Formats: sequence, structure tokens, C-alpha cells
Amino acid sequence: MNEQTIEKMKTMKLHGMARVFQTSLESGNADKWTADELVSMLIDSEWDERYNRKLNRNVKNARFRYKAAVEQINFEAARELDKNHILRLADCGFVDKQENVFITGSTGIGKSYIASAIGHQPCSLGYKVLYEHTSKLFARLKMGKADGTYLKEITKMEKQELLIIDDFGIQPLDQLSRTILMEIIEDRHGKRSTLITSQVPVSKWHEVIGEQTIADAILDRIIHDSHRLELKGESMRKKRTILTEEITENDN
Repeated sequence: MNEQTIEKMKTMKLHGMARVFQTSLESGNADKWTADELVSMLIDSEWDERYNRKLNRNVKNARFRYKAAVEQINFEAARELDKNHILRLADCGFVDKQENVFITGSTGIGKSYIASAIGHQPCSLGYKVLYEHTSKLFARLKMGKADGTYLKEITKMEKQELLIIDDFGIQPLDQLSRTILMEIIEDRHGKRSTLITSQVPVSKWHEVIGEQTIADAILDRIIHDSHRLELKGESMRKKRTILTEEITENDN
């Protein structure tokens, strides 16, 4: 009968329950629990199973650049990172309020890692998150204009509770990129959160976007009530390279 019960659980896709129930039978612990305790344990197991599956699916769909965690962010003094600010963002209140986040700083300083770490947090709470690299994003959407997939791509981005646009401003936008960015921002304005990382200070984004009218329209929609993190200090990539070289020298 127990084998039939386990098979029925698997058929109903209650894999968490099936695994724990089978384990409890094999270990001989099933008889030690009351009916209430056993039911509670089975429900908790199924809950955890479904939560982990959903989390893994959200993280996979987000396509983060880094497998990152807030707990692993380097808060050394030279970076002048406000740890309390980072932890407040990690609570995902800004996503609930449809607010935006800007992370700026020189190349290699850790902007993409912090963006990925913050982005993992709403994934764990069941929000839809999508990471996009600016140049690849615009290239794909321009191609979408030609092959008919543009509307599908734009609609997908609109549905994300958090959209991460990484490495914005590496080069000035052309006319089509400006139009695309305007449509993305317009779709999300007041409804969804956007996190943007850039080597260029926010004060110079007008120059990156170009065409004053469109730049004003885009920035007017994303600047107000935004959270800003300005990273300082040395390149983290450079530090890691130096450390690796020192370790190699010591080993030799």
C-alpha cells in the first residue's frame, strides 16, 4: 500500500512528499511520528520542493551575469559602499514600490556583481527578473525589428518585475537605440522597476542618449525616486589578478 501511495504522489507531481515519505519508511522512522507530525512534515517537504524549483526556474530565466549573493559583497572601506543601503535594496521594497536603481562607477569595480546579487533577492521572493547587457539587448531588438520578434521581446521585458540593464552608456545611442530605450522605459514607467549599471555618471546620461527631447523624456521617467549607488576604489578585477599573481609567486 505504501508503494502505491508513493507512486500516486509521484503521478500527482508531489515529489517532495514522495521523497520524504519513502525516506521515512526506509529509515523506519514513520512509526515514531503521530499522524499530525507526519502530515506536517510531508506538507513542509512539498512546500520546500516547490519553492526551490520555482527559485531555480526564476534564476535560470533571469540569465544573470554572475552567480552572486548579497552576503558575498565586499564592503571594504575603500569602496565607500553603504551596507545598510544595499541591505535595504535586498529587502526588495524598491520592487514593490516600482522604484529604480542606478549603480555607477569605473570599469571592473563590481557593478555587475552587485546588480546580480540584488537581482537574486527578488527571484527568491517569486518575482520575475531579467538581466540584459545593453549592447546585446539593442542588437537583439534591432534584429527583432527585422525578423518580427520585436513585439514578443518587448512584451517579455514589460512583464518583468525587475529589469537589469548592465553596462549602459559604453557608447552613445543611435536613433533606433534611443527609440527602443524610450519604448522599454515607457512600458515600465510607474509599473515595474529597472536597475541600470553604468561607467558613466547619471549626470552625463543626457550625452549618452543624445537628442535632447528623447533624453529628457527617458530620464524624467527613471530619475525621480531612484536609488543610487556610486562605487569607488580600485578595480576588483585588477585586485584579483594581482592576488592570483602573488599566490602563484609564493607557490613557486
